[in-house]
Amino acid sequence: MYYEEDMQKLEDDELSEELEDKNELEDDELSEELDDESGSLPFAKAEVVRLMKQNLDKDKMIRERVKVEMNNFLGDVLKKVCKQLNEYPYTTIEYEMFRESVYPYTNIERINQEKERILLHLNAIKADCDALSADVIKTLKIKDTLEEDDADFKTIGEDNETI
Repeated sequence: MYYEEDMQKLEDDELSEELEDKNELEDDELSEELDDESGSLPFAKAEVVRLMKQNLDKDKMIRERVKVEMNNFLGDVLKKVCKQLNEYPYTTIEYEMFRESVYPYTNIERINQEKERILLHLNAIKADCDALSADVIKTLKIKDTLEEDDADFKTIGEDNETI
């Protein structure tokens, strides 16, 4: 019985080693492909990786594709900020313009909180509207026939009276 368990562990270890080797080969192939494209990266790859490692846990490993995509993402953000800065009619970019252009990226948490607050408020308004609608339907029912007390509200043409 112990022999069977040991054999199973060996097979599992061999299988996991094969998978790791396969992943490493795929990463190597991908890194070779991406190295060809690395000339087109907006920033120095080493600097982006250094910054990523500074802000990630020490036990995290970063795949090559993630490194390249992070670099491209940062480049896209830079392009969007510059596009917004170009909308200003001035030839000199001031700090206030920069702050306004990067606001969506630096205050995403505040923006999401405001979005949640607005949605909660809209839901409360919707609930109030539903309650008012139910009250109107419940208390102000339109009657199909007029009662005798409501004779003053008869429509023109009833009892051949005219105004």
